[in-house]
Amino acid sequence: MLPDGTRLSETSSFADYLAVRAPELLPSARATDGGSLVGVTHGTTIVAATFDGGVVMAGDRRATMGNVIAQRDIQKVFPTDEYSCVGIAGTAGLAVEMTRLFQVELEHYEKIEGTVLSTDGKANRLAALIRNNLGMAMQGLAVVPLFAAYDLDAGVGRIFAFDVTGNRNEERAFHSVGSGSTFARGSLKKLYSEGMSETDAVTAAIQALYDAADDDTATGGPDLARRIFPMVGAITANGYRAYSEDETAAIADQVIAARMGRPDGPSAPLT
Repeated sequence: MLPDGTRLSETSSFADYLAVRAPELLPSARATDGGSLVGVTHGTTIVAATFDGGVVMAGDRRATMGNVIAQRDIQKVFPTDEYSCVGIAGTAGLAVEMTRLFQVELEHYEKIEGTVLSTDGKANRLAALIRNNLGMAMQGLAVVPLFAAYDLDAGVGRIFAFDVTGNRNEERAFHSVGSGSTFARGSLKKLYSEGMSETDAVTAAIQALYDAADDDTATGGPDLARRIFPMVGAITANGYRAYSEDETAAIADQVIAARMGRPDGPSAPLT
């Protein structure tokens, strides 16, 4: 029985169910000693952009631990259901746990209610999970994901950003989060245009991550020696599709080849 009198078997929120039956399993229940955060792994830059028919999300692959590279090929973009995905930035371990809980939350809702949660409903559920992590965020263990979805009712791709308190904002056209987000957004401001194709949007996202890595040490650029490239996902009316390594590598190789002649990237056309 939940505090409001709802039976556990009737609630469509798996997070509420978990809070009553096993609260220690929630990401926000992880305790810290209040000491140094050295040794905590952090994820960095995520970008998303809408295109004519959907939305794309891309993330670099570097995770840092202080001034040390902790992992070079971390996954930062996760499908959360058939028509949505999350890109993680902030404390990597908590972010991955929160994303997995969010995935179960959406699946649980669909099984209990017999229908898919609306896009706004999904964003609100993720906002609640982030809000529950506020205590950890105040200790320096913040999680700030970026959420993208294809809205079946409106027939468009949508992007939602959050702060550590769970406040959600719908972003128009494109957005970026993470330590390199300032540089990535600056890049997208010049490269983005209305009516872009999916390929153009993916290329712009990879260009933005390249620019972020060029100025932010915590963001990893394309690793040609190890063949590690950004992780990319696209959501359309057909659902979520993760780009294969070969697909992403082909676009990244074109971006890198062009940068050999123009290191600062393509020029935005004047209008």
